[in-house]
Amino acid sequence: MSQQVWAAQALESFDAVVSATEGFRSRAGQRLMAEQVAHTFSSATLGKVDEESGEAAPTRSIAVIQAGTGVGKSLAYCAPAIALALSRGTRVLISTATVALQEQLVNKDLPALAALMPQPFKFALAKGRGRYVCKLKLDRLAGTGEAEEEGEDDLFAEEEAAARAKRPRHETEACMQFYSSMAQTLSKGAWDGDRDSLDTPPEPEVWSPVAAEGASCTGKHCPAFSQCTYYDKRKELVGAQVIVANHDLLLSSLGARVLPELDNCFLVLDEAHHLPATALDQFACSMDLSRITWIERLSSRGLRIGALLEVEEIADIPKHAAQLRQTLQDLARIVMDVYGVQLKSQPSAWGPARVRVPRGELPEQLIAPLGLLAASADGFLDALRAISKALRAEMRDKPDEAKRLSTLYAQIGMLAPRLEELHATAQLLLQDAPEGAVPAAKWFTLEVDGDFIVVKAHASPILPGTTLRNHLWSAVRGAVLTSATLTSCGHFDFFLREAGLHGDEATTTLEVPSPFNYAAQGTLIAAETRADPKNAAQFTTEMVDALLHDIARVEYGALVLFTSREQMRQAVDALPTAMRSVVLVQNALPRTQLLKRHRERVDNGEPSVIFGMQSFGEGLDLPGRLCESVFITKLPFAPPDDPVGEARAEWLRAVGRDPFSELVVPATAIRLAQWVGRAIRTEEDMAHVYCYDKRLTRTSYGQRLLKGLPPFALEQRAPL
Repeated sequence: MSQQVWAAQALESFDAVVSATEGFRSRAGQRLMAEQVAHTFSSATLGKVDEESGEAAPTRSIAVIQAGTGVGKSLAYCAPAIALALSRGTRVLISTATVALQEQLVNKDLPALAALMPQPFKFALAKGRGRYVCKLKLDRLAGTGEAEEEGEDDLFAEEEAAARAKRPRHETEACMQFYSSMAQTLSKGAWDGDRDSLDTPPEPEVWSPVAAEGASCTGKHCPAFSQCTYYDKRKELVGAQVIVANHDLLLSSLGARVLPELDNCFLVLDEAHHLPATALDQFACSMDLSRITWIERLSSRGLRIGALLEVEEIADIPKHAAQLRQTLQDLARIVMDVYGVQLKSQPSAWGPARVRVPRGELPEQLIAPLGLLAASADGFLDALRAISKALRAEMRDKPDEAKRLSTLYAQIGMLAPRLEELHATAQLLLQDAPEGAVPAAKWFTLEVDGDFIVVKAHASPILPGTTLRNHLWSAVRGAVLTSATLTSCGHFDFFLREAGLHGDEATTTLEVPSPFNYAAQGTLIAAETRADPKNAAQFTTEMVDALLHDIARVEYGALVLFTSREQMRQAVDALPTAMRSVVLVQNALPRTQLLKRHRERVDNGEPSVIFGMQSFGEGLDLPGRLCESVFITKLPFAPPDDPVGEARAEWLRAVGRDPFSELVVPATAIRLAQWVGRAIRTEEDMAHVYCYDKRLTRTSYGQRLLKGLPPFALEQRAPL
């Protein structure tokens, strides 16, 4: 079948779904997007291509589509992509930014679409292993597992054991009761083992000890394999034509065969503006130079288990372990010798003290120890791989000993990832950029844990585009990237560079405007202050006065977005008594409870104002009276002390480029557009957006930022 026929059939499916949807409004922008999706995926060559035998090189086809709020992008990409996948015998992999957005697609959008499309299809949710419970760990902590063998090592890392020891007795008992309750609920089938489906998802420090993880998992050899939630969910993926993942899982599982092969499926990246930041997080690494007792534990486990299995490679483990311990101690001492004064002079109230290595050029005295560390870690890892291989062979040959062997495997696997992280961090720290090449960001941190000083080393790539080009786009054949905010100051260039697609001949861009009449539905009020926003103290005082004056007039729902915790704290402290009952502050309640209370108040005709920060600036859908006003306290520039951003700005300046114009302003434009986007969510909404930062209208870069915002009616207000 030809590309044109495939594309035409996909569009027919989209049109049929639209016409069959009761009360659905036809939108020209939505159909334009569906056309682009159909064309893009019909053009891509899927599957293996043997160029040596004369087959043409595969055609790559990638579309970057900005779809304004209200376009209905989920339907615009789902209907044509799924129709094409069914025609071509392939699958659709949808990746979005958060688990909440995944669940919206799986629980709402895809079931509605499946009911309307003529061809049936199955869909499944893919989440990382760590969001599911490990039954063996849970049984062990809940006290429902078999008694431990005498002399068996504790499976938990020493920090977790120390944390348990520090907790008050009643908290420890509450944790044990919680684990016991989880185990009972799981055994009765009343819970599916997914963290997100618990009535109240536990805090990370409570969940972590029972979370499944790849390093300690023996898969089908585990005695609990037949009851494993994670593998049950994996089975659902096998028969699904549509798989909904998230960006973290997509990037962390590259090459791991967890998700469909990227050269043989259609990839949709929703909320694609998050992809560059996710890539940087994914490929950054760090190592603890101070807490190192785990090395001795890993060494003793490796020796004991390797001896049981007669693995010859364990002979050098004591040497590698001793070298690692000594080298880490040496590195911690050298870091404090070189950077101690800077690290100790920073206030501890704002998290760990941090010092970045200029230009990524490490001091000479750190080079040799890091090289020794990398070599020792490499040798140690080789020995562990040999032990793991022998254990897997033993499991195959002795299935009746699965319980004992799985425990041995877990004892190695619980600690091995730390060794892998040591190795990766040392290698990235040692990476020396050639003349003109882009250096990695490198920095050290110092924090106090009780009486203990903890020194850590960190490294990260600074260009997400390069990382994505090498690891993701080299494998992808057909992809659609979409979001309401992909242009910056009116252009796609910044996102294309960040995403690794700038200059890629396979990439096309499309901007689909929102159907909303922003000029009639909303007003942007540029409420100036006398103080310069760069003068934080004076500005915040004046801004808070103006903010309190404005929110006192809120009749229904409103959202106030702050750029720092300190700024939000000052605003909360300044609230008059009468207004305190109206304001809901981020983190004072769990997010779901806070939003529920906000809706209840507004539904009852009462005013309700949410105070929030960056995470409340996007993803919130508060239509109608739930959000009639958005207050932006200050332009949302990224924190100035981010070491990766600092390193990147330093490199840009070194090569004669302007980081503020090229990096800071475009990134702020996308963030600001997201924040402003909370105001108008439907074609009936009417809203006001207030911005108290006079730089928006008084500077040249402010004019650039304005170009990237919806065309609200602009109203300028002099200082009160």
